[in-house]
Amino acid sequence: MTGVDLVVSDEHKGLVKAIETCFQGATWQRCQTHFIRNILDACPRSLERELHQRLRLVFDAPDLETARRLKEELVQDYAERAPRAVEILESGFEDAMAIMALPEQYRRRLRTTNGVERLNEEIRRRERVIRIFPNEESAFRLLGAVLMEIDEAWTTGHRYFDMSEYWRWKANVETTHGMNIKREPHVA
Repeated sequence: MTGVDLVVSDEHKGLVKAIETCFQGATWQRCQTHFIRNILDACPRSLERELHQRLRLVFDAPDLETARRLKEELVQDYAERAPRAVEILESGFEDAMAIMALPEQYRRRLRTTNGVERLNEEIRRRERVIRIFPNEESAFRLLGAVLMEIDEAWTTGHRYFDMSEYWRWKANVETTHGMNIKREPHVA
């Protein structure tokens, strides 16, 4: 696979290493949903709801500067009451905010692994009906058919999002930074 610009995943060390090795030059976005769960798991139960609301403000910030300011305020407010949660937030914040480099219209959809997880749920839903496959090839046929059906819905129906603005933005960024790389757009 070539032309990968962004990979979104949780912070599984082996997965992050594989992304660095196989997708050199791609940006890694730490899934914000998993990251927030990691932070809240390290937080005292009595502070979970309050901290979750504050984290949502940080991750919903309109720009990186605002997000950093809100994060610093959160760190000051919770450093003594939830030190482990604050430590996790500080150590993974930049990885979870990599998405802020992209145009705003793409951030909400690409900041989590929800798209992939939804695809996996649909595959599991279809697979559970069969329960036992007679052989490996029949499993591949079913999965292939499901993926082809989903691909057709994504390409002909309502789009999850339109990549045309991204390609214009990317060409502008590459020209501005002197890269001026000409590539055929790859839409996954």
